[in-house]
Amino acid sequence: MGELPTAGGATVARPNIVYILADDLGYGDVSCLNSQRGRIPTPHIDRLAREGITFTDAHSGSSVCTPTRYGLLTGRYAWRTRLQKGVLDGGSEEPLISADRLTLPAMLRQQGYSTACIGKWHLGLKASAPFERPKKVKGMPVGFPLGTRFIGGPTERGFDYFWGCSNARTMASLIENDRVVELLPPVEMLPRLTRRAVEVLGERAADAKLGRPFFLYVALTSPHLPILPAAAWKGRSPLGGYADFVMQTDDSVGEILASLERLGLVDNTLVVFASDNGCSVEADVQKLEAQEHNPSARFRGYKTDIWEGGHRIPFFARWPGHVKPASTSDAIICLGDFMATTARLLDVHLPAAAAPDSMSFLSSLLGDAHAVGRTDIVHHSALGIFAIRSGRWKLIFGGGSGGVSHPTDAEALANGWPDAQLYDLEADPGESKNRVLSHRSEAGRLVAQLARYVARGRSTPGPDQANDVDVQLPALTSVNPQ
Repeated sequence: MGELPTAGGATVARPNIVYILADDLGYGDVSCLNSQRGRIPTPHIDRLAREGITFTDAHSGSSVCTPTRYGLLTGRYAWRTRLQKGVLDGGSEEPLISADRLTLPAMLRQQGYSTACIGKWHLGLKASAPFERPKKVKGMPVGFPLGTRFIGGPTERGFDYFWGCSNARTMASLIENDRVVELLPPVEMLPRLTRRAVEVLGERAADAKLGRPFFLYVALTSPHLPILPAAAWKGRSPLGGYADFVMQTDDSVGEILASLERLGLVDNTLVVFASDNGCSVEADVQKLEAQEHNPSARFRGYKTDIWEGGHRIPFFARWPGHVKPASTSDAIICLGDFMATTARLLDVHLPAAAAPDSMSFLSSLLGDAHAVGRTDIVHHSALGIFAIRSGRWKLIFGGGSGGVSHPTDAEALANGWPDAQLYDLEADPGESKNRVLSHRSEAGRLVAQLARYVARGRSTPGPDQANDVDVQLPALTSVNPQ
């Protein structure tokens, strides 16, 4: 498969890639990231931190599931698509990734990788024929009947193989490639998908040792609601069911890592672990906080929110011999950056229209202390509220959380608060002091910067691209008084 230079000038074979994405795992739910306010043990994820690099300023592309997954697999912000807020509902719907857009797995397949997706898709599955959705199975929504076939799913967007579910609402419908093959109790999904991921690693091991690398994307269904720890994990934590489910999630990571060891694949496999957004408030976060566990650590907000707790995520990477063990980077990165990072790793020149919001962090990954990466990043909330971060400054295009946390934007408006928020994240990582009225010039600069990124259809160097829809930014009277 050819060899690649490392930061130190040596050459190495192209790595296998295992990318594990947790669902609604908060930054503070990982014990090594939250020594002061965390009470859930996560030994296997912590092991990745010891054996690899921790990125402390990593972000999902959105504070909810679907748009984050779109960004990860395309290197493009999802607010450039028809999905201007919220998530897809998990029923029969048009795929969010268009058929002509280059995806991360398609790019890797072009480079000789085998590609597999195990777990939650949540990017739209169009049923090939109309159907009537069953109401309930054992109290849980099913979504799709046995035998339902789909158009535009993972195997038509770059993956050789898919095994999993559409989303949490349809988790009882097990899909293989392009059809529903089994109905199962949702509590079985996490252990089953973990087992299938381990099996796929075994199936790919021989080819990998003969020179054909693999990309395995493991999109866990946990600890997203419904909170369904398996019987063996119930009651493991005094904090309750959510903590049990986080511990089971960590154990799934451990099983995958153990499989790589058994198969002799550790040394030439890049393992990445991240989450798709922050912890959900529906995980009874008030009770968790009362028990001295804060799923967002020192950050404000939760899933759905535009504040840091909504989109600042755990992110670890391990690649023995290339990524320094127990290292840390404060580089600003986004999940969508993995496409450009992988392209640079493999010396692939991306087409002009591909990955327009993806920026490589390979130099930071390989420990270059002088790496120049992102200086800014665009955030988006469940309700479609924008924010832009540039260095230490973050401007929010709304007065509230942008999601379900209080105060909401409606509550902020009713209270007569400014219609924008500006925070100095270096001095105020908890976003407690709004400086928009005292730093209007800084806020105005950020407004103009985001407007450029919207208008150009991209936030990276290259030819302008078209957004799929007309993207509107609100006028902010607190920044530009009338």
